[in-house]
Amino acid sequence: MSIRVLLADDQELIRTGLRLFLDTQDGIEVVGEAQDGEEAVARAAELRPDVVVMDIRMPILDGVAATARLTAPGREHTPRVLILTTFDLDEYVYGALRAGAAGFLLKDARRDRLLEAIRVVHAGDALLSPTVTRRLIQEFAARPSVPARPSPLLDALTPREREVLVLVAGGLTNGEIAEKLVVTEATVKSHLGRVLAKVGARDRVQLVLFAFANGVVT
Repeated sequence: MSIRVLLADDQELIRTGLRLFLDTQDGIEVVGEAQDGEEAVARAAELRPDVVVMDIRMPILDGVAATARLTAPGREHTPRVLILTTFDLDEYVYGALRAGAAGFLLKDARRDRLLEAIRVVHAGDALLSPTVTRRLIQEFAARPSVPARPSPLLDALTPREREVLVLVAGGLTNGEIAEKLVVTEATVKSHLGRVLAKVGARDRVQLVLFAFANGVVT
């Protein structure tokens, strides 16, 4: 079954280019387009896409606000949101991740990277490449935002689970974590699943935000 994709960008040329490329790929079906965030929310309800490829800066309703609506609790259909950004808008990116985006990608990324991103977020994982994670870390490093009392949810983690949380927040993949801890990837996935459940994070992106917001990594 093909991954159903909705494209949301206020620039018609970009939407057309994305559609022309994605329509030639096996397992991908572009089901619609939207030229602003408001239309993206409406079209998502109508077309029920699996993934929404969302620009950040759009008229009427920006990508951050649109993402928050699409991922709000209680919606009948909740697509995965992949944010496209020029990356000179870190504050918007951070806001989009907190709003529920499954990941983000630079607009100058290679086409095969876009395909990978769509498939990764559709599979239920989150897209945080090492380069993007480093920029996110820099953003957090500049914020004196660590709470005086970290979340009590941290107390539920075992020492190994906390170690996995630190490594995930550092941008390491499951394979890299397995190599560092000298365990199998299956073991890493098991630990990661328990960490996600214990802290109430939806995915890897939310886990990174949780780690930095609570001073686990500085």
